[in-house]
Amino acid sequence: MTTKIAIIGSGPTGIYTLRGLIDSKIPLSITIFESEADPGKGTPYHPDMNDQSMLANIASIEFPPIRETLVNWLRRQPDEELTRLKVNRETINVREFYPRLVLGEYLESQLRGLLQQGRERGHVIDVKARHRVIDIELAESEIALTVRLLDGEELRSAFDHVVMATGHDWPENTEIKPGYFISPWPASALKAIPSGSIGILGTSLSAIDAVVTVATAHGMFMLDAGGRLEYAPAPGTDAFHATMMSRKGLLPEADFYCLLPYAPLQYCTPEAIDALLASKRHDLLDDIFALFKAELAASDPDYAAKIGLSLLTVETIAPAYFAAREDQDPFVWAALNLAEAEQNKIDRYTVPWRYAILRMHEVIARAIPHLDDVDLGRFHKHFKSIFVDDYATVPHESIKRLLALHRAGKLDVLALGNDYTISTDAVEQGAVVSSGQTVTYDAFIDATGQQSMSARDIPFPTLLAQGVIRKAATPEADAIIDDAGESMVRTGGVDLDDAFRPIFEANLSNRLYCVAISFLLYKLPFVQGITSAYELGGLVSSAILSDIRLETSVAA
Repeated sequence: MTTKIAIIGSGPTGIYTLRGLIDSKIPLSITIFESEADPGKGTPYHPDMNDQSMLANIASIEFPPIRETLVNWLRRQPDEELTRLKVNRETINVREFYPRLVLGEYLESQLRGLLQQGRERGHVIDVKARHRVIDIELAESEIALTVRLLDGEELRSAFDHVVMATGHDWPENTEIKPGYFISPWPASALKAIPSGSIGILGTSLSAIDAVVTVATAHGMFMLDAGGRLEYAPAPGTDAFHATMMSRKGLLPEADFYCLLPYAPLQYCTPEAIDALLASKRHDLLDDIFALFKAELAASDPDYAAKIGLSLLTVETIAPAYFAAREDQDPFVWAALNLAEAEQNKIDRYTVPWRYAILRMHEVIARAIPHLDDVDLGRFHKHFKSIFVDDYATVPHESIKRLLALHRAGKLDVLALGNDYTISTDAVEQGAVVSSGQTVTYDAFIDATGQQSMSARDIPFPTLLAQGVIRKAATPEADAIIDDAGESMVRTGGVDLDDAFRPIFEANLSNRLYCVAISFLLYKLPFVQGITSAYELGGLVSSAILSDIRLETSVAA
């Protein structure tokens, strides 16, 4: 009997999962459910959600190929298609950044190729657009999905394996009160914001997307005679002014040149982390930090001395890391950092300390799920931010746009500090922000990005009612261990095994795979973007195929 597999979501994680599954020598029946009309693009790259001005923050060299690389796909597009995508053929290269919509077109094209390739290999693959999965129920030997069609009709089907590849979770209704937006998507909603004072919570690429989207509705970016990017407001938009805000009031840094694939680490290596994990201890964060310090000092002694690395702790590393930027005007820092990054790209020079931190975040990530509740809390509160800042750099063009808006008098950055409030109660539209001073904004956009979600947020009621979805378990610090095993506390996210299957004791199918990004962030804080989709899709497809091979061999 042919194994039936369902993939919920046709974005990057679903596509990479399909890519792995069609390698099966055993014919499979694969059904892909997509709530949108055009499968393959994924929410972060979909034209209904994004504006042409929104840039992706992954270069082609970092994009794991599906059937071909992004650059090769672009190079074989006809001139009229590149014109439509607003891509200059002469600038296509492996380190270029492209609009989100370009990546959506690439992903859709690659999905079509995988479907053809899979069918040629003997698999039955059905893609169901405008089919929203609204419920999941585990049975002893199968998993039932309830699917709602566009006309409201509901269908129920059973599968042997189900992959939740639903990606990020964004609200359907963005403007929850007049002038108050809880997400920067869809971009079309932001385009309709009238000229006025606009507050934007966040300073990352999502926030940059928001401010650029609004800015292009009230003016345009253009090059001056010297080739510098400037912003020209449209007539009648004098009132337009945006304020980006965050706790520190820092802008992200420009993407920095580095060697790919990564050069090996010396001290903070996978082997060193695995050795710590082999001790079966869970109070590992200080030992991990010692490896971090050794690697950073060896990579860039001058930088280590500059920030006083030898005396720093988990609790004090972030203040030292951010100190120089906090002492500068954010736009002055942005201009200097951009100039440095552009020159380093020309010279092909890699800043040692930035590169060391970038490489270490993936290695240290191996240990995070094993930390006890105290060290996990310390990591999230004190240590995580430097890695996020280092890998969440943005395209050079994004920094140029912010600088152009600031020079035009249309953009400022506000440091909120730790004690601030954002309220909509006293205004008919927009929001009031209080942080030392009180400012009323005509419109307000929360652009802080995807938040970590937990078991209670699972959108499938029967699955929740079955009690198989629980918060992730974390060892309890200083607990007395008895014969029953370790004392565990439940923290956040979803309790999953190494193949991303929910952990439970009930006599039900364990062939449900949760690789929806928002439910993984608490225990896997660096699971973001295309590279994570590639890794998750590969891991889950391998687990499914291993299970099928085992079942087939037993049956034989």
